[in-house]
Amino acid sequence: MASVTSLTASVHQRLATALSATLPTADADPLLRRSDRADYQANGILALAKKAKANPRELATQVVAQVESGELIEEIEVSGPGFLNITLTDGAITENLAARYADDTGRLGVPTAERPGTTVIDYAQPNVAKEMHVGHLRSAVIGDAVVQILEFTGENVVRRHHIGDWGTQFGMLIQYLDEHPHELDHKESDGDLQASGEAAMSNLDRLYKTARKLFDSDEEFKTRARRRVVDLQAGDPHTLATWQKFVDESKIYFFSVFEKLDMDIRDADIVGESGYNDMLAETCRLLEEQGVAGRSEGALCVFFDDIKGPDGNPVPLIVQKSDGGYGYAATDLSAIRDRVFNLKANSLLYVVDARQSLHFKMVFETARRAGWLNDEDVKAFQLAFGTVLGKDGKPFKTREGETVRLVDLLDEAIDRATTVVREKAEKVGLTEQEIVENGRYVGVGAVKYADLSTSAVRDYKFDLDQMVSLNGDTSVYLQYAYARIQSILRKAGEARPAAHPELELAPAERALGLHLDQFGETVAEVAESYEPHKLAAYLFKLATLLTAFYDQCPVLKADTPAQVENRLFLVDLTARTLHRGMALLGIRTPDKL
Repeated sequence: MASVTSLTASVHQRLATALSATLPTADADPLLRRSDRADYQANGILALAKKAKANPRELATQVVAQVESGELIEEIEVSGPGFLNITLTDGAITENLAARYADDTGRLGVPTAERPGTTVIDYAQPNVAKEMHVGHLRSAVIGDAVVQILEFTGENVVRRHHIGDWGTQFGMLIQYLDEHPHELDHKESDGDLQASGEAAMSNLDRLYKTARKLFDSDEEFKTRARRRVVDLQAGDPHTLATWQKFVDESKIYFFSVFEKLDMDIRDADIVGESGYNDMLAETCRLLEEQGVAGRSEGALCVFFDDIKGPDGNPVPLIVQKSDGGYGYAATDLSAIRDRVFNLKANSLLYVVDARQSLHFKMVFETARRAGWLNDEDVKAFQLAFGTVLGKDGKPFKTREGETVRLVDLLDEAIDRATTVVREKAEKVGLTEQEIVENGRYVGVGAVKYADLSTSAVRDYKFDLDQMVSLNGDTSVYLQYAYARIQSILRKAGEARPAAHPELELAPAERALGLHLDQFGETVAEVAESYEPHKLAAYLFKLATLLTAFYDQCPVLKADTPAQVENRLFLVDLTARTLHRGMALLGIRTPDKL
């Protein structure tokens, strides 16, 4: 199925051609946008007239005379000092939507990139032997949505989960487990991934606390644990085998949480800090040989003129510590080398907490000085995100002041959503299995949408009561809009969706149709800017336009059979667009709700 040219692009091309014919030397951008006064408004003539020292209204009149209307443009008029108001024909709107509807690939006529690049996305970065908490939510949810959106546009996406699986704490854990070999034993959970994952992390958490207590109270154990760190870094086979057991146990837990989040995390995509261990010494050597980094009090550092501490002195990026150990910077710089030279990436995207912005600013600048990054061939970008807040506007904590466990948060969301679904279950004829399944889709969708509908850089309040509401800008509202359409389609009997370009469209039909046409352009913009909240805003507006359409345009009780078919076609295309758009955000759309 070939891609479908949007109505906006078609109008833009005709205006640009007319502008070029009127002012051959001008930059022919009509600056086209949607308008409340017509379907579109073009205001680019004002700037062009000023540059050409011409009367803008007269110039606009000349441009209108050059526009080829054809079957696309119903009316084009000059307004005010030189704006152009453009109204499309009803037939052009319907025919464009019919072409999208005919796309049996599920892409709705949206094109893919002609020359896709390769983007490595670093997201969902939990730590080995530590439970995932609410702070891990945003990286996972935002990263997964950007992955889906970029892949939909045709980009070659390489997923990377940079888990914390290396460092001094593992010497303590490995030594303790070596002395207490049965501490990680746990019962199988009948193939239940989530139950076995919970059990695995419960054991690890208990093991960590016990080992930490012994480490702090027993000097001989502390000495043995520190020797184990050296053994681990040196690649001692027995030590590595024990370390691998920690990693494997943690992965069971990670996969259980991501399954609950309805996210696809593949083992091959998990490349933690340990994955770059063999590159660290060479990274340091290259930086020092190139003069990018230098020794300061025994440590290998990179300095920046524009980054200073409270005392006014430069703040360095420490690549290697004075004792020979490597910091996060060495690992992150080695990861950049791997992603650029081995994975052949054009773009590196890091979905990481905004509080780490200074670190990544220094890492990226260091990589540029070393020649590993440049803004022309390979760019790096931190998609920084804000903090999840409680209803009180403070960082989200339990009543005891502890960080909220991610699984507890998701379980509560699913419980709340299941209650909402159950209240309407009898009316729509849901089975108990469908209630449980839809409760999960609604609960997890509510959490994801609350995150994704907010600009990533902003903090947002975690309010489950609002998230699972059927009213307002929530995923439940969008899911309900989709389910309502499916209900109408089921009740249509022998009537089938079919486009009728010959029919006149009501204002609500036109508004819905023109917004449906903007789906592809919205996705392209979101993929370019890494801003999934703009897709969420598009989908919410689509649902509100659908509500207005319902209020003004009966579907099954329309005046004629042709009008019934055309309105069924409009709502079915709306459902397909909601389904595809929500899927790009990682959210399911149940048929009954």
